[in-house]
Amino acid sequence: MTLRQLRFICEIVDRGMSVSRAAEFLHTSQPGISRQIQALERELGIVIFLRSKRRILGLTRPGEEVHEIARKVLRATDGLRHIGTDFIARDTGTLVVTTSHTHARYVLPKVIQAFNRLYPNVRVTLRQGNPVQVALWVSSGKADLSICSSPTQPVPGLTLLPCYDQHKIVLTPRNHPLQKCRPLTIEALARHPLITYDSEFPTYSQVMRAFESAGCDPNVILSATDVDVMKTYVKCGLGVAIVAALAYEARTDRDLRAIDARHLFESNKIFVGVQEHTYLRGYALDFIQLFAPTMTREKVMKAVSGELHRR
Repeated sequence: MTLRQLRFICEIVDRGMSVSRAAEFLHTSQPGISRQIQALERELGIVIFLRSKRRILGLTRPGEEVHEIARKVLRATDGLRHIGTDFIARDTGTLVVTTSHTHARYVLPKVIQAFNRLYPNVRVTLRQGNPVQVALWVSSGKADLSICSSPTQPVPGLTLLPCYDQHKIVLTPRNHPLQKCRPLTIEALARHPLITYDSEFPTYSQVMRAFESAGCDPNVILSATDVDVMKTYVKCGLGVAIVAALAYEARTDRDLRAIDARHLFESNKIFVGVQEHTYLRGYALDFIQLFAPTMTREKVMKAVSGELHRR
């Protein structure tokens, strides 16, 4: 058994069960990959991939377990390489952080400023997406960590560290009729066009459940991934927006008014996501603690190694 064989398995899965695409990505031959996989199957005494003639259809039941272990082994191997790098070049490198637009715009600027003062030679790359995209980038190793609400579907190989609850507000133009509705009700909201997050965000399903529980039909006329886009349409008079409370800044959002809606909608738990069984550079651990001070190095390392509860 070799690391090369394990990497072949993972790349075939990552390339949509295509041996040819895996071979192209790894700069090797398709027959060579096939021979190595068959040799591993003979050694283990199991069939890893379901096949139909020359095509791979998917993983067998034991193949799923082999694939999961192969991922862990490769992550551990990459971790060994990173340990050397961490000690030789402790204060240099790249940190890839995936997050939602809301956090990139309203939370992370101060965190990144503080991080840059500590590590001026570390380049931070921000990638924005919905919770599923953000989680997949981390679980696949394309990013070091994520900051977002939990994905709307399970993502294997991901450890989520709970940080804080994020409640919701309703944004309206100035002098909007809802400003006189105290306390705000679902029935009052149902009388107005609504703007909120895309269905890939937990907020969307939370809003739908709240209206369903109240026996009302929400008139959602626009959904988006970018809260600043939602604000723009509220200012245009298109509707009122249900968004994260941290997206409202009274000093800069002078044309808008915020109504607390935590009594109407579930809050979102915000997580830091890291890949299971991976090695995190020291500066990555410090970035996490700058974002969430309760997330000490010890706590994060225990979670990554599986000693704490995983979500």
